[in-house]
Amino acid sequence: MSKSLKKLIAVTACTALVFTMFTGCGSKASSSKTSSKSTNTKLTLLIDNQSSLDAFTAVATAFEKKTGIKTVVDLKPAGAEGDNIVKTRLATGDMDDLLFYNAGSLFKALNPADNFVDLSSQPFASRLDDVFKSTVSVDGKLYGIPGGSSFAGGWLYNKKVYAQLGLTVPKTWNELLANCEKIKASGKTAVVASYKDTWTAQLIVLSDYYNVHAQDPTFAEDFTANKAKFATTPVALKGFEKQQELFKKGYMNKDFQATTLDAGLKMLGEGTGVQYPMLTVDLPNISADKVNDIGFFPTPGDSADKNGMTVWEPNGIYISKKSKNIDAAKKWLDFFVSQEGVTAFATKSKAVGPYAIKDIKLPADSFTAVKDMMPLFSAGKTAPALEFSSPLKGPNLEQICVQNGSGIKTPAENAAEYDKDVEKQAKQLGIKGW
Repeated sequence: MSKSLKKLIAVTACTALVFTMFTGCGSKASSSKTSSKSTNTKLTLLIDNQSSLDAFTAVATAFEKKTGIKTVVDLKPAGAEGDNIVKTRLATGDMDDLLFYNAGSLFKALNPADNFVDLSSQPFASRLDDVFKSTVSVDGKLYGIPGGSSFAGGWLYNKKVYAQLGLTVPKTWNELLANCEKIKASGKTAVVASYKDTWTAQLIVLSDYYNVHAQDPTFAEDFTANKAKFATTPVALKGFEKQQELFKKGYMNKDFQATTLDAGLKMLGEGTGVQYPMLTVDLPNISADKVNDIGFFPTPGDSADKNGMTVWEPNGIYISKKSKNIDAAKKWLDFFVSQEGVTAFATKSKAVGPYAIKDIKLPADSFTAVKDMMPLFSAGKTAPALEFSSPLKGPNLEQICVQNGSGIKTPAENAAEYDKDVEKQAKQLGIKGW
């Protein structure tokens, strides 16, 4: 296990100037407007090392300038190693004052009632998006705020290459396959795959959930109650079938098992790889001079009339029940979701989807791909990812998807293996019906 790195957020003249520019932009509902300066209080915030440290630094700097409360940012690894650190710190009572962590099923597996502070009565609670609140609430109690913007899962694509090849955005899976064939014929990689970072192998299966929901609206409920399985529900099995079909038709880069996320994003930006099943959360990792050449479309289903998008709610920020600075931590959360806090965050980390705060709007200079998402949000053609509608997400899905996307077992076999993975988790969580 790697050692966590602690970095004290210092106030510099530059960030003080930035803060001065933002003063007066706070939300009416925010209680972070205060003239008192708490010079002896120091908060700690645990984030993973895939998060935007600079963005959290900007918020912490502005908050310190306003209140005198310092923030120490503690970095943990991403993935399974980071999850183990979180669980260990919670078990030993050594958790930071504030934790930036997943919303939805992974958060709810942390026993929130025992480990985190109930925020239901805080003034900012009414300003949060209702769908987001459902992902960080248990038994009617709210435990978190959004730690950034929402984002979508689907396909990032190079608009310049699409224009060069005369392609249009696909609304059905068959249209996507036809585009892949034309791209392959041009000598470029039709589908970027980066299985060296194993979590990226899940994207087709996960982002296909809108299509599952559109055809089987009770799937999440039945899946949670042990009444529906991926292997025996044809529309759910299709996600596994789609992923493997791309492999079998030779649309993926040949070195996909050795390709990293960073390399995949570089391929996409340069146009050597034209389409990439990915989360929009990774848009900021594309070269700044290339990112606005990149568009977005959702994973298509069988019908253009039912085309829609799978949405991920942002990670949450939570207060540890063991914190000795709960009141200061509540002020920190209140500041973070104010217009002032959001603006500070956005100076270092642009939104990758709509904010989950009702009175905060996207700026005009948002990424092109984010703008592509907005008509679907406006039309209500979205569904939250399955992990936000069910407490179940098997921990081995990424490894199973690497296996599926490499053609090692059939889609039905891989789906059945995932169903067994989910069963183990459901029994560990004590879910009714298992």
